[in-house]
Amino acid sequence: MKYDYLIVGSGLYGATFAYCARKESKKVLVIEKRKHLGGNVYCENIEGINVHKYGAHIFHTSNKQVWDFVNGIVPFNRYTNCPVANYQGKLYNLPFNMNTFYQMWGVRTPEEAKAKIEEQKAEAVKSLQGQEPANLEEQALMLVGRDIYEALVKGYTEKQWGRKCTELPAFIIKRLPVRLVFDNNYFNDKYQGIPIGGYNKLIDGLLEGIDTKVNTDFESIKSNWRDIADKLVYTGALDTYFDYRFGKLQYRTVQFENEVLDCPNYQGNAVVNYTDRETPYTRVIEHKHFEMFGQDVYDCPKTVVSKEYSVEYTDGMEPYYPVNDARNNELADKYRQLAANEKDVVFGGRLAEYKYYDMAPIVEKVLNIRNF
Repeated sequence: MKYDYLIVGSGLYGATFAYCARKESKKVLVIEKRKHLGGNVYCENIEGINVHKYGAHIFHTSNKQVWDFVNGIVPFNRYTNCPVANYQGKLYNLPFNMNTFYQMWGVRTPEEAKAKIEEQKAEAVKSLQGQEPANLEEQALMLVGRDIYEALVKGYTEKQWGRKCTELPAFIIKRLPVRLVFDNNYFNDKYQGIPIGGYNKLIDGLLEGIDTKVNTDFESIKSNWRDIADKLVYTGALDTYFDYRFGKLQYRTVQFENEVLDCPNYQGNAVVNYTDRETPYTRVIEHKHFEMFGQDVYDCPKTVVSKEYSVEYTDGMEPYYPVNDARNNELADKYRQLAANEKDVVFGGRLAEYKYYDMAPIVEKVLNIRNF
């Protein structure tokens, strides 16, 4: 059988594209180099808990079409992302809101909080003497002031990027949300949640009735893919497709240290960020809190936690975050120009576009394709 589409990668872009193409009566084959489908949203069931194997994934959107679409595949639960920051043993709510400001300064009213922030921002502006921020540290100080920056931004950011904040460009932090309300909901979107039963349910629903092959690397069939399908949908790394013609693009990646604990509730929250520089990991995820709420947490006697370490990408690792500095952006543009000239090839997703995406915009992008 010759297919209409060969789709490289079974993550959210590839799986959604496959679903939509099949709805248009196209014949589709999805190949995946890993031993499982789902890309980075894949969940591994451990002790009855759906563990987000490649890091926490929380679906959020204000686009009702996207929300209705994914809920038409599998119903989502009511999970609300309310992360907590641990700075040298002290806990702060995120994003920065009245709870955070009370925990940090003891202020009780929005007026008191605003006055404290403006006072510290003014100090940062004065120190620049009319100059534009030259690095991330100067930019952050102008946005939120010294106290919040030192406790909740600096250490976490330096661990995340593996560089000092004074060495990072200012544009990485264009804004830092400051909310003068007692609201710990991290996202502003109307809808958010986790698929009931885990993300594998979503991927399985998207790929139902579609031919798939795991443990299949595109590189092994790259030279003759046109014998398999009329068109290609490529979601792998952009520079890899072009055999690194202009050099390799850089990424940050994440390593995980998973542990099964003999207790039903380790930290009381799905996400705790460790924002001091001395703690080597960036955050701890307790996976059961994505799908178990209230007393349900105690119905499962064990829990699974993952410590996340942000590290520099090297060959053989999973690339996660594009390094959007001047050198990599220029290099990516060269590859994008090559991609634009590739007939019958669609480049889509985080790796193929060298652009960080949340999940909902990926789904939205595919749903907006008019001709399959």
